[in-house]
Amino acid sequence: MNVHVDIGDSGLAARLRREIEGEVLFGRADRGRYATDASIYQMEPIGVIVPRRIEDVMAALSVCREAGVPVLPRGGGTSQCGQTVNRALVIDCTKHLRNVIEVDGNRALVQPGIVLGHLNAAIRPRGVFFPVDPSTHARCTIGGMAGNNSCGSKSIRYGLMADNVTAIDAILADGTQHRFGALPDNLGADVPGNIAALIQHLRTLGATEAEEIAARFPTQLRRVGGYNIDVLTPAARAAGRENLARLLVGSEGTLAFSAAIELTLHPIKPRKVLGICQFPTFRAAMAASQHLVTLDPEAVELVDRTMIELGRAIPIYRNTIDRMLIGEPDSVLIVEFHGHEDAPLFAKLAELDTMMADLGHPGAVVRATDAAFQADIAEVREAGLNIMMSMKGDGKPVSFIEDCAVALPDLADYTERLNDVFAKHGTKGTWYAHASVGCLHVRPVLNMKDPADVATMRAVAEECFALVRAYKGSHSGEHGDGIVRSEFHAEMFGPRIVRAFEQVKDAFDPAGLLNPNRIVRAPRMDDRSLFRYRPGYADAPGFTPKLDWSAYPGPLGGMLGAVEMCNNNGTCRKFDAGVMCPSFRATADEAHLTRGRANTLRLALTGQLGPDAMAGAELAESMKLCVSCKACRRECPTGVDMAKMKIEVLAAQAERHGVALRERLVAELPRLAPFASRLPGLANLRNRVPALRRLGARIGFAAERSLPEWRGDAFRDAEADATPATRDVFLLADTFNRYFEPENLRAALRVLRAAGVRAILPKAAGRPLCCGRTYLSAGLVDRARAEAARTLQALAGDIPVIGLEPSCLFTLKDEFASLLPGADSRALADRAMLLGEFLAKEKPAWALKPLPATAHVHGHCHQKSFGAFPAALAALRQVPELQVKPIASSCCGMAGAFGYQSETLEVSKAMAEAGLLPAVRAAAADDIIVADGTSCRHQIRDLSGRVAVHSVRIMERAL
Repeated sequence: MNVHVDIGDSGLAARLRREIEGEVLFGRADRGRYATDASIYQMEPIGVIVPRRIEDVMAALSVCREAGVPVLPRGGGTSQCGQTVNRALVIDCTKHLRNVIEVDGNRALVQPGIVLGHLNAAIRPRGVFFPVDPSTHARCTIGGMAGNNSCGSKSIRYGLMADNVTAIDAILADGTQHRFGALPDNLGADVPGNIAALIQHLRTLGATEAEEIAARFPTQLRRVGGYNIDVLTPAARAAGRENLARLLVGSEGTLAFSAAIELTLHPIKPRKVLGICQFPTFRAAMAASQHLVTLDPEAVELVDRTMIELGRAIPIYRNTIDRMLIGEPDSVLIVEFHGHEDAPLFAKLAELDTMMADLGHPGAVVRATDAAFQADIAEVREAGLNIMMSMKGDGKPVSFIEDCAVALPDLADYTERLNDVFAKHGTKGTWYAHASVGCLHVRPVLNMKDPADVATMRAVAEECFALVRAYKGSHSGEHGDGIVRSEFHAEMFGPRIVRAFEQVKDAFDPAGLLNPNRIVRAPRMDDRSLFRYRPGYADAPGFTPKLDWSAYPGPLGGMLGAVEMCNNNGTCRKFDAGVMCPSFRATADEAHLTRGRANTLRLALTGQLGPDAMAGAELAESMKLCVSCKACRRECPTGVDMAKMKIEVLAAQAERHGVALRERLVAELPRLAPFASRLPGLANLRNRVPALRRLGARIGFAAERSLPEWRGDAFRDAEADATPATRDVFLLADTFNRYFEPENLRAALRVLRAAGVRAILPKAAGRPLCCGRTYLSAGLVDRARAEAARTLQALAGDIPVIGLEPSCLFTLKDEFASLLPGADSRALADRAMLLGEFLAKEKPAWALKPLPATAHVHGHCHQKSFGAFPAALAALRQVPELQVKPIASSCCGMAGAFGYQSETLEVSKAMAEAGLLPAVRAAAADDIIVADGTSCRHQIRDLSGRVAVHSVRIMERAL
C-alpha cells in the first residue's frame, strides 16, 4: 500500500491522541525501541500506540484506514524472522490487553496481550493448562503465538497453536468485527453479508486449489509457512476441520487483528521424569530420535556440544549442565515423560535405558526425577537461544534457516548434509531443540556487518531450502515467515499456491493495511537496507567510554559490542523469576526494560538518535528508572550489564550538563558524613521539620520520605580488637553502616572474633575508605576512580576483605575492574566477600545457641547478581532452631537514592509491592525480617512499619 504520512508524523500522533485513551509514542527513541525484534532486521515504525482497551484498537484502525497508514499488531517482540517490524503503526498489546476474559471447563477466552506463563498461572488452580509451550513462555503473548502459529517442545503430544485455537474474535481492516471459528455446512442469516461473501470466496478458492494443496503442502506436523489454506478444502470440511480460526493462526497479523482468542485447555499431568541420553556424536543422537519417540514421550529435546560449552561459561547454568552429563558427550537428548503416577513413569525410564543399550549406548542415561533438578534443566533448555547468542564478537549464530523440519527417518542424513553446506561456506552451525518432531533450531555463525557473510547467508539459505524440499520437509517449522522466508514460498509451494496466498490476503485486506509485505509480496531476505547492521552502521560517531570494555571486541573501546550482546529475545520481560527487570515489572513499558535501554543505547552510540545522544534527554529518560540492580548482569543469558552501561550515560550527562545539587550531595556523602555525624541533631532536623522537608523537595528529595538518620555514636576504627587471632581479615567499614547503623559493624567484630578471626580496619589518610559507588551514581567516574585507587592501596595484601553492605562490597568485585583494570583489581575481587559468604565458606567451629524463631530473608540485588545469596542463607542456617525462609522478591525499590527521589517515589513503591512488601506483611509479628542491604532495610521500615535487621545481628544474638 502507499503510505501517506511520514515516520513520526506529528499530525497522525495528534489525531490518535484525540481518538484513543491509550499511550501514543511517536518520539524518535520510542520508534527506535520498536524497530527491532529478535531477528536480524530493523525497520523504524511510523509510531507506536499502547491501547488501554479494544476500542482504542478499533479507533486507531479507523484513523489509519483513512490516512493510508499500515498497522502492525505486536506482542512480546520476540519474533525470529522479522514479522514484528515494519514501517507501520505498531500496536503494543502487552501492557493493558492482557486479561483472561472467561474460563469454562476446557475452554478459555483471552485477550491477545496476555503472556502464556501468566495464563497458565491463572488457570492452574482449575487443574488445566494451555499446552503450546515455546521456550519464551515467560514473555510471549497468546496473540503473538497465534499470529506465529507457535509450537514448543510438546507439539508431538498437543500439536501446534492452530490445533489449540478454536475461535478468534477478529477485527478486519475495514473495521468489521466477526468471530471466526468452525464453519457450518451452510452459512446462516446471522452471518453478515460481507463476511458471508468472504467465506464463500475462501471456500471456492479451497475447492479450486485442493489438488495443488494436497500435492505441494508438506505433511510434517511442523509446517507453519504461508497461510493454512488447507483448512479451506472439501477434504477439511469432510473431516470437520473447516475452521477459519486455523486460517488466521499463523497469518502474522496480515489478515486481521485478534481482539480475543478462544483456546482449548488440557488437564495437568502432575508428575514427570526426564531421561538425559548421552551420545558420542551428533549423528548418533539424530539417528536415535526416530526410535526414542516410539516410547511415547512428551518431548525429545536436543542440546549439542556448542550449547553445552557456551552454557558452562554462564555461571547460573554451569552446575546444571554438569549434572546433566556423563563424561563429555557430543550431544544429549532430553526425553520427557508426564503422567499422574510415579510407577509408570519410572517404568518408562527403564524402557529408555533398555532402548539406549539396544542402540549401542549402555549406561548413557542421566535420570532427573526431582522437581528442582527438572526446573533447572528446563531453565537451561528454555535459554537455548540466548545461550547460543552469548558468543562475544560480531560473529553470531544467525536465525534464517532456524526451524526447518524433516521426517525423523531423514533427520540424521539431513543434518549431516546441512553441516556439509556450512563447512563448504566456511562456517558452522549451532543445533538445539525439538528432535521429537524433526525440527532442530540451527544457526550458522555469521557476521551480519560483513557483506561477504551476508552473501554467505543467502547461499546457505538457498542450499538449505533445496535440501528441505528434497526430503519433502517444511522450510518453516516453528518461527514463521516474516522477512526471512516469505520470499521463498514460490520455491517451497509453487507459484500457483503463492497466488492463492495472495488471494487470501487480498480478500481479507484489499488495501494492504495490515502488516504489508509479509507472507506475500515480500522483500528479499538479504536486503541490507532492512538490517539492524545496515551499511554504514559501524561508522560510529566519536564517543570515548570512561570505563574499560576491552572484554568485548569492536568500536568504542568494546562498549558497542557489549551493548550488542542484547539479542532482543526479551528474557528481561519475564515477571515470574529472579530480579530482572524491576523497573519493567513496575511500569510494563518497553522504555524501562533492559532490552529497551540496550536498543536506545545502541541507537545513540551509532548516531541514529542524532549527534551527542549519549548526553541527550531521550537516553536520560530511558535510564531514569534503571536502579542498577545488576540483575541483568547475571540473569540475562547474554550478560547485558545495564548497570555498568548506565554509568557511561551518567558520565556523559554529567560532562555535558553538570551535576545537580541533589546528585552532588549524594555523591559527596562519604566526605560529608564525618561532619554530619558530629552534629547529628542538626543533620537530622530535615526529618522532623515539615518546612525543611518541603525545602528538600525543591531539590528533588521526596517530602514523604524520611532520610536515613545520622548517628552520634558512629563507628570508629579504634573499636576493633587488636588481639592476635588464628586468622586475619580486612573489615570494610562502609559509609552507610559506619554512620547510620554502627551496631552492624560492632556486631561483625563480635561475630568474627567468635569465629577465631581478627578484623583489621584498613587505614587510609585523611578519612575512612570509600568504594566510590556514590560518585558512580552521579556519573563522576574520575572521582570514583580516585577512590578505587585509594582503596586498592589500603587493601593491599593477601588476606580476605569482608564487607557488610552488598552494594559497596561488590563495587570492589565489579566496578573496580572497569575503573582500574589490572592484576591488583582482579586479586582484590578474588579476596573480597560478604560476611555471610565468609562464614558459609569457613564454617567456624563455634557453639551457637539456639534461636527458636523464623527469619524471612530478603536478598539484596547485588547478592543475587553475584550468586552470594545462597551463602547468606547458609550462614544463617548455622544458627540452631532458626527457620530461614528466603523471600521471593525482585528489587526492594529503594536502590540507593532512587526511593528518596520525588520523580521516582511511586515507581519505588511499586517495585516493593511486586513481591517484598506482601511477604513482609504476611510474616508473623514475632518473625524476624532480615535484609543485608541498607536501602532494603529502610524501604521495609518506611513502607511496612516492620524493622528489618542485617544478618550479622542475628549471628550476634546466637553467640
